[in-house]
Amino acid sequence: MAVTELFRALGDPTRLEMVRRLSSGAPHTITSVSSGLQISRQGARKHLQILADAEVIMLEPRGRDTGVRLDRDTLEQGKAFIAELELRWDTRLEALRSFVDDE
Repeated sequence: MAVTELFRALGDPTRLEMVRRLSSGAPHTITSVSSGLQISRQGARKHLQILADAEVIMLEPRGRDTGVRLDRDTLEQGKAFIAELELRWDTRLEALRSFVDDE
């Protein structure tokens, strides 16, 4: 899974809200994760499929409904990417601070 796919999938406000809801750890279905989002079941399914294709979530058939849960490993990859960026910026800021202090 590419980090770009993760961030592309999370770039939509509806999908981001769905992920936020799923992060509670409670079991969810398509209906519960999309409740109150003002989208149809088909619209919710399309958003969830994009998240599933990016490996952000897993869809699990459960009788007549479908369970939805986060793939925490994929989110950890995104977190690691952001942590790397933070480290780079912290290093650059520290170099600037040292340069200014030496002047």
